[in-house]
Amino acid sequence: MAVLDQLTSQQAIALEDQYGAHNYHPLPVVLSRGEGVYVWDVEGKKYYDFLSAYSAVNQGHCHPRIVGALTEQAQKLTLTSRAFYNDMLGRYEEFACNYFGFDKLLPMNTGAEAVETALKICRKWAYEVKGIDENEAEIVVCKNNFHGRTTTIISFSNDPVARKNFGPYTDGFIKIDYDNLEALEETLKSNPKVAGFLVEPIQGEAGVYVPSKGYLSKAKALCEAYGVLFIADEVQTGVARTGKLLAVNHENVTPDILILGKAMSGGVYPVSAVLANDDVMKVIKPGTHGSTFGGNPLAAAVAMAALEVVKDEQLAENAERLGDLFRSELDKYIQTSQIVNLVRGKGLLNAIVINDDEESETAWNICLKLRDNGLLAKPTHGNIIRFAPPLVMTEEQLLDCVSIIIETLKEFES
Repeated sequence: MAVLDQLTSQQAIALEDQYGAHNYHPLPVVLSRGEGVYVWDVEGKKYYDFLSAYSAVNQGHCHPRIVGALTEQAQKLTLTSRAFYNDMLGRYEEFACNYFGFDKLLPMNTGAEAVETALKICRKWAYEVKGIDENEAEIVVCKNNFHGRTTTIISFSNDPVARKNFGPYTDGFIKIDYDNLEALEETLKSNPKVAGFLVEPIQGEAGVYVPSKGYLSKAKALCEAYGVLFIADEVQTGVARTGKLLAVNHENVTPDILILGKAMSGGVYPVSAVLANDDVMKVIKPGTHGSTFGGNPLAAAVAMAALEVVKDEQLAENAERLGDLFRSELDKYIQTSQIVNLVRGKGLLNAIVINDDEESETAWNICLKLRDNGLLAKPTHGNIIRFAPPLVMTEEQLLDCVSIIIETLKEFES
C-alpha cells in the first residue's frame, strides 16, 4: 500500500490497531478533512464536530487566517531552538502578554508541559520568595482533576486507570474536594508549607463540573490571605470556550499563574504557555527550564493569528450566547426525559448526564447513534457526554445540532 493511497475506515482502524500503542479508545469514525464546524470521514460522510479536539479547535477546523499564518511562516523559518533569538518570539510574547494581561510568558508546546512548567515555577517561587525550606513545598490540588498524564501529574490524580502501575509517585501534593472552600481554607491555615493552589475553573474531563458561584473569587482571596499562588489551568476552558476569554473572568479573578494550551493555536500546531507577572516569573533564569520547540517561530506566528481570530470574530460572545441557547433547548427536553438527568456547563463547554451508571455502555451507544445521525461527541466517565463544538458555530447550526441530539436521545427512552 502506497503511503498516500486512499484508505477505507476499516483499513485505517486496522493500521492503528496493529502498529499504534493502544492508549486511546476512539469512537469508530475515521476523519480525513475538516472545515469550520464540520468534519468528513474517508468515505465522504459529513459530521458536526461536537468535541473540537477537546477544545483545541475553538476557531473551527482549518481556519484560513491561522493556516495562512502557518504556511507563510513555514516558508521562512520554522525552528531555531532557544540557543538563538528569532524575530517572531518576542512579538508573540508581547502580543500574548498584552492580550491576557500579564508581564511575562514562558512558551511550551503541550498542555501537560505547561502544567509541569507551572508546578516548577511555583516550587521555585516557594523556596526563593516565600522562604519555604527546600524540598518541603506543597501544592494543593482538587480531587477528580485532569491536568495531563505525565508522571508527576498522575501522582496527584485519583483516576485509577491513569495511575495504576505507573508508580512510584511524586510527593508534594495535597488533594482536597473541588468546590469546597472550607477544605481549602483549613488546608491553607494548617499548613504553612503550601506554595500554590492548582485548579481548573471548570473540571472538564471529570464531566464538565461547574463550581458554585463565587468559588473561584473566594479561593483566590484565600490564596492571597495565606501567601499562596493561585494557579489556573485553563488549557481546556481558556481562549473563549466558556463565554469569556478565560473562565476565571466570570468571577473577575486574575491568577498568579495562568496555564494555556489547546486553542492557543486553533488546533493547527502544538502551542502552550504559562503566564505570570514579574514577581513570580523572575525565579526562572537561564538553564532552569526549557524546550527545544517551545517558542519556535512557527508556533509564534500561529498563536498570534489564532488569538486575533478569537477577538476579531467575537468568539467568546458567540460562545456565551449559543451556550445559553443550547442549555435552554436541552432543558426543555430533559423535563420529560427518562434517559437524561441534566445538562450543565458554561458557554459552549457542556455535558449531559445519562441516567445510567458509569459502567454501562449507554452513553457510548448514544454517541455511536449520534455519529450515525451526523454529529460526533464522546463519553467521559462512562455516563456523561461532553458537547463542545467550535465557537464559530452559528445559531442555525446549533439548533440543527440540538435537533439531532434530541432525536437521537428519543431512540433510547424507555
